[in-house]
Amino acid sequence: MIRHILCSSIFLLIVCSNVIYSQFIKVDYKIHNVGKVRQFVSNMGTLDDNFESGRMTNYKGLIFSEFPAGSNEEHLYQGGIWVGAVNADGDTLVSVTRTHFTPSEFFPSGEVWDTIWVVCKGDTVDIPYWPGYVAVSDQDFICRYSDYNVLNVPNHHPLYLDVIQRSYAWSAPPLDEFIVFNYDIIPVKNDLKDVYVGFWIHGEIGDNEVATNFIDEKTLFFPEKFMAVGEDAPGGDDGSTISPIGIKILYPCDTSLVWTYKWYTHEDLAGYDRDPLRYKDAMAKGIIMSNRPDIERFHVSICFGPFEEVKVGDTIHVEMGEVFGYGFDNMMKNADYLDFLKERKYKVPFPPPKPRFRVVPMNKAVYINWQPEDDDVNPENYFDPYRGDGCKKPFEGYRVYKSTISPQGPWTLLAEYDLPDNEYGNNIGISYEYTDVGLLNNVEYYYSVTAFSKPDSVTNFPSLGSSVNGNAKTVVPGPEIPESVGKVAVVPNPYRGDIAYNEYNPPWEKPSGTRKRWMEQDRRVQFINLPRNCEIKIYTLSGDLVYTHRHDGSAGYWDWNLTSNVGQAIASGIYLFTVKDEISGKMQVGKFVVIK
Repeated sequence: MIRHILCSSIFLLIVCSNVIYSQFIKVDYKIHNVGKVRQFVSNMGTLDDNFESGRMTNYKGLIFSEFPAGSNEEHLYQGGIWVGAVNADGDTLVSVTRTHFTPSEFFPSGEVWDTIWVVCKGDTVDIPYWPGYVAVSDQDFICRYSDYNVLNVPNHHPLYLDVIQRSYAWSAPPLDEFIVFNYDIIPVKNDLKDVYVGFWIHGEIGDNEVATNFIDEKTLFFPEKFMAVGEDAPGGDDGSTISPIGIKILYPCDTSLVWTYKWYTHEDLAGYDRDPLRYKDAMAKGIIMSNRPDIERFHVSICFGPFEEVKVGDTIHVEMGEVFGYGFDNMMKNADYLDFLKERKYKVPFPPPKPRFRVVPMNKAVYINWQPEDDDVNPENYFDPYRGDGCKKPFEGYRVYKSTISPQGPWTLLAEYDLPDNEYGNNIGISYEYTDVGLLNNVEYYYSVTAFSKPDSVTNFPSLGSSVNGNAKTVVPGPEIPESVGKVAVVPNPYRGDIAYNEYNPPWEKPSGTRKRWMEQDRRVQFINLPRNCEIKIYTLSGDLVYTHRHDGSAGYWDWNLTSNVGQAIASGIYLFTVKDEISGKMQVGKFVVIK
């Protein structure tokens, strides 16, 4: 199957501090989210969205590198690659995607296709600079950026490099606890000598919800594994995290190269805006610092080279793994597994494609159906050429999940159906529908349906399931919308400020967007049994108008955050409301109580 996939992005005329980048560029970002790692990726080569004094993309999240998904545990503040070399004129230059005291120097072009391409397992995509690209993982991101697309960056002298970046994420264990990054670095104008490549990582390891600072991190180097590790010390202002973060070089793992491992204080980088110093001291020095003796920020670079003669059009290929795990020992096991995965060229058994499913909200219930239709990719027919047992149809069954918290879980398994009459599973038989009952109306629930495979007995690879998070749908059960007014009510009534509605399951009140912490503006009462087109007015008992809302939609309810027309939180008291049906002209009057 060949598909052309263009991801949404934005044109920017960048204005930052006193720097004006006058060129138009096509900035884009995506989030790896099919596994247990949620990782921000930009087409500027950065692993974060902090662009000097402001955000570069329209990313609205608060976390760049979360593990496990939904935990609110951050691991990265900033990160990206450095490339240093000597050009044909004998100048020593370094181009960086991300660092301190130096503006970003790699950017995409303004071409409509120079964005982040998303390619999923089983897909082939024609990318202008990579025709016939075939997906490697369950979620491949592909982008290209160059150090010459914006030429008026202060003190920047480009090496004239194109970088094609690919990142891989998997949905099934044990592959769902790391991300793999591939970089193809190509000089396009000048031959280069003594090229060094480096990864610069500024960690931020802790619970993003409670942290006031992130300065209690251990910095560890494992040169024999070509890896640096940042681990959160227990306790402190940022809590105690589940996982360290490992930055592991997967290619080249060549001990004949010059390797430099360094940790930094923030101020150590102040002089590195001069390319020759960064090249000599941080990239080509050939020192391996010992583990940092004090508990501070995880702030490191790993650099290696030289690639002695790189002609125009040649390619330097580099691979890096970002590794996580449930505790230090499990992270190290995942790092070792990455070596095995790399040796197999990432060709391992993979899960069935995610089933397409449909949801129908009902009164206090949700109906789910995943019967494959003619135009759907049918998980039951998928073939996995990388299995050791040669099984032609490795599909085994379906699972149905529900969460009351978010599309990232935590998830509860509602049902599992597997093929009958074989040696695997419970032999329940296959079904294509499920009805979840006993739900609250007008409250968000989250559902996912996954497909899973038979285990591979030859390679001892476990049964693999498609991504739970990657197939999630949001559903709001409720009754049919009434024809007119007459049964409109407010719930809860009374509303009590001393009740932690945000701790209900499912939560009655929760933060909006990606914010994790409940705030005053998240208070909620709900007007239920509304007709499709109506006007709601809320008054104080003395008759002062507090809020007006015109309801025009497919839902039979409306949520109000107890805030007036001018943005002020309302006080305790008795409130009156009117609801006018805009079609029939009928009016209903009611009241509710707020106790704070």
